[in-house]
Amino acid sequence: MKIGITCYPTYGGSGAVATELGIALAQRGHEIHFITYQQPFRLPSFLPRIFFHEVDVGRYPLFEYPPYDLALAVRMHEVVLKHGLDLLHVHYAIPHATSAWIAREMLIPTRPDIKVLTTLHGTDITIVGQDPSFFPITKFSIEKSDGLTAVSQYLRTETLSAFGCTGCRIEVIPNFVDPAVYHRARYAPQLDDQARGRKVLMHVSNFRPVKRVRDVVRIYARVAREIPSVLVMVGDGPDRVEAEEEARTLDVESDVYFLGKLESVAPLLASADLFLLPTLNESFGLSALEALATGVPVIGTRAGGLPEVVRNGETGALCELGDVDGMAAAAIHLLGDAARWSAASTLAASDARARFGMDAVVEQYERFYVRALQNELA
Repeated sequence: MKIGITCYPTYGGSGAVATELGIALAQRGHEIHFITYQQPFRLPSFLPRIFFHEVDVGRYPLFEYPPYDLALAVRMHEVVLKHGLDLLHVHYAIPHATSAWIAREMLIPTRPDIKVLTTLHGTDITIVGQDPSFFPITKFSIEKSDGLTAVSQYLRTETLSAFGCTGCRIEVIPNFVDPAVYHRARYAPQLDDQARGRKVLMHVSNFRPVKRVRDVVRIYARVAREIPSVLVMVGDGPDRVEAEEEARTLDVESDVYFLGKLESVAPLLASADLFLLPTLNESFGLSALEALATGVPVIGTRAGGLPEVVRNGETGALCELGDVDGMAAAAIHLLGDAARWSAASTLAASDARARFGMDAVVEQYERFYVRALQNELA
């Protein structure tokens, strides 16, 4: 098949999953065309059967805000015609699904068969889409898609409840990991001599308020009283300053490493003993899945789609939102017993591979594409 993929190319779960999906599909013989405003961050400069089409947004004095959604629609229209695409697969509802609908309408005279498939990833539904400014267009774009997928059962339920989509059929196709990349034995230790010999707790995110990074530091501070350990914070965002301030306030600053944004987290995860995710909400929890696949048990909140990823009491522990003491106690319980941690680590890796391995999930997308092209999704 010839598949157009549109996603946000910057750091974030939806862009990472869309890019990895495109790469995997190309390796399986499909022709993939990424259509977005810059090359996705996880996309190497050259791979066979993968093409990148940059969306150029003209800047005219009349436009206070450049109309990216319209420029994207025009670029989609152009790429479909020039390269004979079979379908457009857009990740994140707005503006991508909206632009794809416009492109499809423009294509009716020449390519009325083109399909628009939309994957819902989370905040496009739970936050952005429910803003009054975007609610009607989000609902419209969802309903006008030829096929819909959501990355978790939680997100599917949330979408149907929030938007009351008429006639929407949303299939759950989860996020995935490449077992060859997230494999603990593949990597040498990444931390310096000062950190080695102590347990390593880790957090990876965009440091937005929803991630509750202050709670990450608070959990670590309680753990550090009982178990010699360090905290590694990967990523960046608006709440990083607050996390740094919390580390100073709790007098653990010297043992908390802020590493900023990294393109590859797998080598670092291979050095970790626990992954902390005390989030307000997760539509899926891709970072948690990547940790589990690397044999790192996850301590987090019983929120959103995270219980679909973490087996509470087996591959980690899930507590109520804000229960810093409970999450710290669960961390100490795991780290304080080598046999208990080893069992959780082994199960985490095997379970992640069995339920969310790349090959099986990519095959689900392939079958979804075929059914869409054969008009079997209704």
